[in-house]
Amino acid sequence: MDSGIGLLAAAAAVRRLRPDADLVLSSDPGSMPWGPRTPEDVTALALAVAEAAALHRPDALIVACNTASVRALPALRARLEPGVPVIGTVPAIKPAAAGGGPVAIWATPATTGSPYQRGLIEEFADGADVTEVACPGLADAVEYADQTAIDAAIAAAAARTPEDVRAVVLGCTHYELVAERIRAAVQRPGRPPLVLHGSAGAVAAQALRRIGELPDPEAPADSTVTVLLSGREGALPATALTYEEGRILSAVSPVR
Repeated sequence: MDSGIGLLAAAAAVRRLRPDADLVLSSDPGSMPWGPRTPEDVTALALAVAEAAALHRPDALIVACNTASVRALPALRARLEPGVPVIGTVPAIKPAAAGGGPVAIWATPATTGSPYQRGLIEEFADGADVTEVACPGLADAVEYADQTAIDAAIAAAAARTPEDVRAVVLGCTHYELVAERIRAAVQRPGRPPLVLHGSAGAVAAQALRRIGELPDPEAPADSTVTVLLSGREGALPATALTYEEGRILSAVSPVR
C-alpha cells in the first residue's frame, strides 16, 4: 500500500524474490501527496487504503510509504495484526552509515528534519556525517511521470547535497523509481562510486520472513496482480509503465 505508485518498488522486489506471489497493490492517488497532511489525515487515509487491501485476505501488508510508516504504523498494526502482519518502511540509514563516509538522506520536506528522521539518525548513523536534503516536488513529479519536473527536482536536491557524500539514502519510496537519475545527478567526477540505499529489497525480504516464506527467485511465475485504486479494482496507471518496476508488474498475467 501507498498513496500512489511509490509502492511499485516494493511490489517489484517481492516479485523478484517470489515470482509466484499474488500481489494486491492498494493506493489512493487522488489523495496524494500525504506528506503535507496532518498525522490524523494520514492515519485515516492509510487505514482506508489498508482495509481495502485486507478485504483480499493477504498474508502480509507492506506499508510501502515512508510517510504512512511514520504517521500511521501503530494504527495500522492495531487494526490488522495479528491476523495480517504489517511491515513498515524505514529509511536505510544504518547500512548507509556502515559503509563509511558522509551520507545524505533525500526525503520529502515533511520528513526532512522531523523528530522521526532525527531519531533514526541518532540511533543508527553511528556518528557518521549525515546531511538531510529536502526534495520538494520530487514525489509528485515521479507520481505523474513529469520528466521535466523530475529533472528539475533532482537537480535542485543534488545542488544541496555535499560534494563529498559517499551514500544517498532514498527516504521516499517514489525516489527509488528514479534511482539511477539521482545517482547520475549526485555522482561527482573523480569521486568513489556513489552508493544508493533504498528500502524496497529489505522490506520485501522482511515480509517473506514474517510469513515464514523463503526467497525463491526461480519459482514458476504463475501469479496475479490486483490493482486497487481508492478501494476499487482498476489497472496500473499509465504513468506506472514509464518505470521498470511498473513494467515488471504489468508483465504478470492477468493484471486486474
